Amino acid sequence: MIHKTIATVALFVVASATSFAQKSTKTNQKPNIIYIMSDDHTTQAFGIYGSRLAKLNPTPTLDKIANEGIIFDNCFVNNSICTPSRASIMSGQYSQANGVLDLEGELPMDRQYLPIELKKLGYQTALVGKWHLHDQPNFDYYNVLTQHGGQGSYFDPYLTETGTPYENPDAGDKIGKQYKGHSSDVITDISINWLKNKRDKNKPFVLFHQFKAPHDNFEYAPRYKEYLEDTEIPEPASMYYNGNNGSIATRGANDSLIHVIGSSVSKRNTIRSQGMMLWNKSSLKNSDPNFDPAKKIRDDMSPNAYTHATYQEYLKRYLRCVKGVDDNVARLVEFLKKEGLYENTIIVYTGDQGFMLGEHDYIDKRWMYEESMRMPFFVRYPEKIKAGQRTNAIINNTDFAPTLIELAGGKAPKQMQGHSFKTILETGKEPAGWQQSTYYRYWMHMAHAHANPAHFGLRTKKYKLIFFYGKFWVDTKDPKAEWNKKSWGNLFEMDTPAAWEFYDLSKDPEEMNNAYNDPAYKDVIYNLKQQLLEKRKELKEEDGAKFPHIQKVIDEHWND
Repeated sequence: MIHKTIATVALFVVASATSFAQKSTKTNQKPNIIYIMSDDHTTQAFGIYGSRLAKLNPTPTLDKIANEGIIFDNCFVNNSICTPSRASIMSGQYSQANGVLDLEGELPMDRQYLPIELKKLGYQTALVGKWHLHDQPNFDYYNVLTQHGGQGSYFDPYLTETGTPYENPDAGDKIGKQYKGHSSDVITDISINWLKNKRDKNKPFVLFHQFKAPHDNFEYAPRYKEYLEDTEIPEPASMYYNGNNGSIATRGANDSLIHVIGSSVSKRNTIRSQGMMLWNKSSLKNSDPNFDPAKKIRDDMSPNAYTHATYQEYLKRYLRCVKGVDDNVARLVEFLKKEGLYENTIIVYTGDQGFMLGEHDYIDKRWMYEESMRMPFFVRYPEKIKAGQRTNAIINNTDFAPTLIELAGGKAPKQMQGHSFKTILETGKEPAGWQQSTYYRYWMHMAHAHANPAHFGLRTKKYKLIFFYGKFWVDTKDPKAEWNKKSWGNLFEMDTPAAWEFYDLSKDPEEMNNAYNDPAYKDVIYNLKQQLLEKRKELKEEDGAKFPHIQKVIDEHWND
């Protein structure tokens, strides 16, 4: 009897110790991280951000994830173009600090601080999909798009995997292994395969799962051909009437530059409009080989009818790409749940920048205007983040790296310029002294056929101040000046007028009234200029030493 009692007690002690050890291990286990990023997925194309497109329910899976965590309403990019944005995310630095000002910029392996720091913290790191930073990724595992300079193809893309020779994507057009299918499906297949078969299951992991979609030319998987086909897509009023948006810098004297600056939905831009792109059937044949733009978009239409028809086709193609992203995220979530990984995995979703969906008759990004500058951003992690939260705290893409590092149990290195917002994730509240503005700078003056003037500015919760300085980052009049003319500056090697724009977002959220010359805002603008000076100094963005030709324009027009 005594022996039986002793045995029973011993079994209880062992069971209790085992149970405690399991709970302790679970408690002490670091969370996995999946960072999902799409290309050009703008806030207008979600349900959660309440835009005119929300009622179409374009992102049911993503909305569910967002509502189970915290949604950021004021997340912004610091340079709205693919390569510089991605460089800021990987380095935690602004463009001038990390050296990636434009699409040709390269981020060397030793300056990819985010994966470097995560490795130090014991994480196994992986990157799948669009990379677009030219130099080799500094991840334990990668399988990245290598076609078209790293942009990749929508259909049957080429990717380069760890363990095979890495060649700069700029060196050729068919580098790596070709995969059959639509890129969103292929990228998800590869990520799931890595999670299931290739990762070290004794380590926490961080997976950067990065779609090409919905980047132009919006080549969707054929299964979505009928999606929204018979739906009238809501249109922005500013596509037809732009009010007092812009300035002499973006419109020219007496609107003399509107046919050149800013690619359009309508026929306004005679160099690059969405209608022209839709007529390029060769780039769309995989989605719909029978597509005939002449049946929908006829050149003999009235201007408004042409714009309407173009917009409807443009948005349907864009949203079909978004649908493919949402469905593939659902596949990824299903796998995580099946493998018991979902609850201990931090899920982050964002786009690499915003995108203009016809607002002000613009397509593409690059602008400091809201739709281009604002990024979708939300995080789910039930253990630490309460569901159903929103915050208007200002963050930008240089803040992502410090935050992910801190979530992983580390501390951001000193060279990072961004700030961790881990406290905001966990409390839903801004800590004392949190940043009340964000800085923006677009360097690629008059690049490609999009032709956006170079500019910088400051965005607070209430106001936006922009200065268009209208110069290349190199002095093109200097015979020694070198830049990649194949990529930008190839069409318009020209200066554009310098000008200021100011928007009171509390009264004018759609930025229809440039109130820079309104006397009622004199003191507000003066204060914003002082903040802008301080911010540029803090970030070492002053141009005097490196770019005196730009600084000269700034000095001449600062008090205009």
